[in-house]
Amino acid sequence: MSIFKSIKQVTAAIAAAAILASPAMAEVVKVEIPVIEKEIAVDNKGTMQTMWTFGGTVPGPVVRVKEGDIVDFTLINEEGNKQSHSMDFHAAAVDVLDEFAAVKPGEKKHFKFKATSPGVFIYHCGADPMVEHIGRGMYGVIIVDPKEGYGENYPKPDREYVIVHSDLFEPGTTAEQMLEGDGWTSTLVNGKAFHYDPLHDPNASLMLQSEPGERVRFYFVNAHVNKSVALHPIAGIWERVYNSGHPFNLEKGIQTYLVPAASGATLDLVSPSDRDTNNAIVDHQMKGALNGGISVLMNAEGADPSLGKKGNILIR
Repeated sequence: MSIFKSIKQVTAAIAAAAILASPAMAEVVKVEIPVIEKEIAVDNKGTMQTMWTFGGTVPGPVVRVKEGDIVDFTLINEEGNKQSHSMDFHAAAVDVLDEFAAVKPGEKKHFKFKATSPGVFIYHCGADPMVEHIGRGMYGVIIVDPKEGYGENYPKPDREYVIVHSDLFEPGTTAEQMLEGDGWTSTLVNGKAFHYDPLHDPNASLMLQSEPGERVRFYFVNAHVNKSVALHPIAGIWERVYNSGHPFNLEKGIQTYLVPAASGATLDLVSPSDRDTNNAIVDHQMKGALNGGISVLMNAEGADPSLGKKGNILIR
């Protein structure tokens, strides 16, 4: 098992990766994320739109720690920004009026928390109006791996992928309009509509990949401001589902799993081992699927060995 160094830096560009095999000692994990208000591509053809981001990307960087670790966090609201911003880790038990307070452009916010519960959690900006900050791209994923490591109840996957579903609104949509769903245009998957779906978008150049028979683990977060996601693997069945990613919250043989807004789940999919197959990971609420919420998983011999392994779990 690879062991984390005693103090580990997580930047906006790199997420911490863990390989679990047996219990590990708790550590201090330093995480520093700048807030950057900038134009980014919101679809596969490169359409640019001004978004508010953690680290310059939508979603922000994946943060990965172990149960029991101390997260030493610094938020940097860059001077060139126009808005106040904050950080709300759903994996933290702190004070909403203290640690989660907003800071103005040019200021920093520093706090620590202990990652006491394993699972997959959203983080997002909680500055007022929260609906606008989330609706403009301010969210990401923190994975807290269980301290016990892998076991019978929580088997080791062959590949891992992070998927975040969220909203895209027309430029200029106000917070009040976002609250009512006005100005909504599409579902974003890791920041782009049909990000991994060349069947529905000829401009899509990426797909998720695995070898036949591999256990593929999805860390899913619903970052929509108002809607749930009915996550279904077309041509497959979720072999295991862990509500909020906690290993004790195990369900087996699930066809479609409902994830509320601002929540997450860990879901395992195992493809047939005797043939090449494909799955489409979709929001089975059709408005979500047909407006961007579909991802193709190609299960074939010769799958790219770099995808879904060694920390390469949020594919951009």
